[in-house]
Formats: sequence, structure tokens, C-alpha cells
Amino acid sequence: MRLGLGRPTSYAREDFVVSGCNATALNLLDAWPAWPGGRLALVGPAGAGKTHLARAWAAKVGAVVLGVGVTDVSLLRGRPVLLEDVDRCAADDALFQIINMADPGTTLLVTGRTEPTLWPARLADMRSRLNALFVAKIEAPDDVVLSAVMVKLFRERNIRPGEDVLAYLLNRIERSIPAAREVVHRIDDVADAERREITRVLARQILENEEKTLDLFE
Repeated sequence: MRLGLGRPTSYAREDFVVSGCNATALNLLDAWPAWPGGRLALVGPAGAGKTHLARAWAAKVGAVVLGVGVTDVSLLRGRPVLLEDVDRCAADDALFQIINMADPGTTLLVTGRTEPTLWPARLADMRSRLNALFVAKIEAPDDVVLSAVMVKLFRERNIRPGEDVLAYLLNRIERSIPAAREVVHRIDDVADAERREITRVLARQILENEEKTLDLFE
């Protein structure tokens, strides 16, 4: 009988997997506080590790972590600031003020899935500020990152799959973190419901069943 005892997500820097797809972004982040204008935009696809790196940075430097929609920025001067997912909201007056006050003391880290030049902005001044942000980009995950992420996702569910399971999945799933998360979730659910060990055979059956389901709708 398997117990649903998951592990909390870790944002510790030592748990971040470094590879060719993120090393450049990591080096730029580590250049803090010597960011051009005291500002840096960390961008990359969903699940690429932006939140992991941003939260690890915030913990290291004692940054204020703001939610989207903050209105009072008066206490932020002289402190590092983190604001995530800026691309998924309309750039507001508060963000404009934070960008303007950013300097080597009031450093600003923002994150998003796309380049700042594509982020929404209502005012021409805000558009120019976003376009001028220095960018650290995380590329789509390579084999090193995707494999490590699957190990981490399984570990959070207290599962230790064999190397053959990981190798099989790595060669057959979509090359994205959301896809890895979804297949780990499916494997865990099926193994639990059918009281089966997590093996390469089970992984193959799940992927083949999903392919048959997709074929029905094509």
C-alpha cells in the first residue's frame, strides 16, 4: 500500500541542474549586483527553472518578493526586488516606478516566459523601459535537465524508478518540463490504482494508451 506522502518543492540552489541550456542565464544571474542599470529579466519556457533560480537568488540576497499588483513601492528603495510572471499581466504604474528606481542598490529581477519586448505595456514610456531590460534566457531543456527533472518529480512522490524507465521516457516524451510533469503524474496514478511496480513495461503501456487515445480524436 502506497501512501500519498509527497515532498515539498525545493528552491535550493544546489538542487538546480546546470547544463548547456541554462548556464549562460545562471552566470548572468550570478553577476549580481553588477546588472546593467541594476535590472535583469530572467526568461524561458514554462517549467524551465525560472522560479527556482529567482527564489534561490531572492533568498541569497534578501530580496523583497512582490506579488503582481503591488501598489506601495516606497519601502523598496535600497533593497533587491523580485517580481515574477510580469509577461502575464498588464505592466502597471508600480512596475514602472520600480524599474525607474532600480540601481546597483535597488536591484530588480523580473521573470517571464517571453522576451520583455513582447510583454504588454499601455504606455510608451513603459514600453521603452521593458525593451531596455537586460535579458538572461533559459533555453528549452536538454537531456541533462529533462532527466534530472524527472528524477526530482518522481522523488517528490517518494518514487525511485529504474534507469531503464528514465531512459525510455526521455526518448519518447515531448521535450518540455510540463510534459515530464504530466507523464510522472500519470505513471504514479496508474501504478497506485493498479497496485503495480513502476517499470519500463508500465511506462510503455501508459504512453501507448495515450497515443491510441490521441489517434481517436484525429
